Amino acid sequence: MPNALFYLMPDAANTASSQDAHYHLACRIAQQAFTAQQGVYVHCQDKQQAYEVDEILWQFEPTAFVPHNLKGEGPAGGAPVEIGFDKLGPNKKRQLLINLADQAPQFAVNFDQIIDFVANDTAKKASARERYRQYRELGIALTTQNA
Repeated sequence: MPNALFYLMPDAANTASSQDAHYHLACRIAQQAFTAQQGVYVHCQDKQQAYEVDEILWQFEPTAFVPHNLKGEGPAGGAPVEIGFDKLGPNKKRQLLINLADQAPQFAVNFDQIIDFVANDTAKKASARERYRQYRELGIALTTQNA
């Protein structure tokens, strides 16, 4: 049975810095999973968000480089970390899903572990509650943890 962990994000001075912290945490989790030799799929809301996450990963220190690609780009087998935004999910089996989209993707059940986030913002909390409910309906075990 897949497990989903929701990170409860701390207060931020403004929405932009909250979003940056959210994306940076997602990228650090992807880096940790890569180091542990887990395949990662970062599911984004749209193309713009996918490009933002891609750019953050490129800015990591050379000693902390995370081999990644946008879905449909890169090597034939894909990099250890794949970033996408379509409804089909990754091109191959991966262990960890990091969801940055507003909805829980239906393909989430194909992963061992799911990471999601609860922003400290009223509207985004409502969206996170909806994703929590969607995961539960998919039969996914749920936990929360402070970021």
